[in-house]
Amino acid sequence: MSVIKIIYAAGTIALLAFAGACRNSATGPASTQQGSNAAVPGGAPVETNPPNSNYKPAFAGQTRAPGATTQMPLTVSLLSTTLNQPWAICPMPDGRLMVTEKPGRILILTADGKVSKQITNLPAVVNQGQGGLLDVNIDPQFNTNRMVYWDYAEAVAGGSLLAVAKGKLSADETQLENIQVIYRAVPAYNGGLQYGSRIVFDPQGNLFVSTGERGADDIRVKAQDLSAAIGKVVHITKDGQPVADGPFAGTAGARPEIYAYGLRNPEGMTRNPATNELWEAEFGPRGGDEVNIIKPGKNYGWPVITYGIEYSGQKVGAGIQQKDGMEQPLYYWDPVISPSGITFYNSDVIPEWKGNLFLGSLSGTHICRLIIKDNKVTGEERLLADQGERFRALAQGKDGALYAVTDGGKLYKIAKK
Repeated sequence: MSVIKIIYAAGTIALLAFAGACRNSATGPASTQQGSNAAVPGGAPVETNPPNSNYKPAFAGQTRAPGATTQMPLTVSLLSTTLNQPWAICPMPDGRLMVTEKPGRILILTADGKVSKQITNLPAVVNQGQGGLLDVNIDPQFNTNRMVYWDYAEAVAGGSLLAVAKGKLSADETQLENIQVIYRAVPAYNGGLQYGSRIVFDPQGNLFVSTGERGADDIRVKAQDLSAAIGKVVHITKDGQPVADGPFAGTAGARPEIYAYGLRNPEGMTRNPATNELWEAEFGPRGGDEVNIIKPGKNYGWPVITYGIEYSGQKVGAGIQQKDGMEQPLYYWDPVISPSGITFYNSDVIPEWKGNLFLGSLSGTHICRLIIKDNKVTGEERLLADQGERFRALAQGKDGALYAVTDGGKLYKIAKK
């Protein structure tokens, strides 16, 4: 396969097919930003389509931030086109990449996208709808304990649910040993939608896991139910037990592992390396995709408040966007971009990106860059929108490059030119 490189420089895109016969170039939109890490005040938002509703933001800058353009020239390399429904990407300490494939396989890839190892001895997954093998993360002490954590849709009595498992990577890196399922997000449901989920370690080495509310009208209300583990962020130890002194540990009828609730389908979650705050991104229905800072004990409102409407065009519930005791999103989109995996960029290799939040966009078919200042979004940029790909997950590599996988089986690397 030819290695395709796409060079971005101040709004201009050039595509070069190395070792191939054709050469093509295209000119993108003119830059709307002067300077490296701020949007021009009053610059046109990147979203030009009308919203689905007439809902108004709760505060200035909550949606449609000014457009921004990366000033540093970038090289985007298409490293692979043969992945099978990749869902998650996790950098390893040696610079390689661990990637899950939704049908049930974990791959270890070299930094240039070649398959190094395949891990196939995993528990059976329900590869149906939005279910399958989902997120993967390695233990903060992976160099010494070689532990891997992942989650997946598991068949159980009553349907399926999100299960979290762990295992030790074998010496030859072809299997996971002593596999244990450490947590199950109950209740089970007979449907294939909205499992979540991402796995993020806290500074003490415990796990945050985001869980979806499973989509249908008769189950999504449990996002507000503290006796259910769906539509939540849960906080568990490496053995799957509730982390001590959680915000609902003393609440009668509540699951003690619940950390935050009122979420719809949180497929994006990461820690801000500058503050250690937990950030989350989730799908709305028609409109209402959100970015939130997740705080212990807080209620993020779904399905009571939302900036989206039903797929039918009707209002969600009472059609309200604000309510006492429920958190406002830091940022939202209408129409949707369908945010999946998210990560903060924390390298000096591309200085203007440091501290920015990047989101894989599915229906929006781009990588979204949000410029953050004092926990407010001050600028938004759309990268690789010309590729027409559903960007499922992304991660910053050891080399300071940004790696992204797509539903179409591609692996991209975005690096300084």
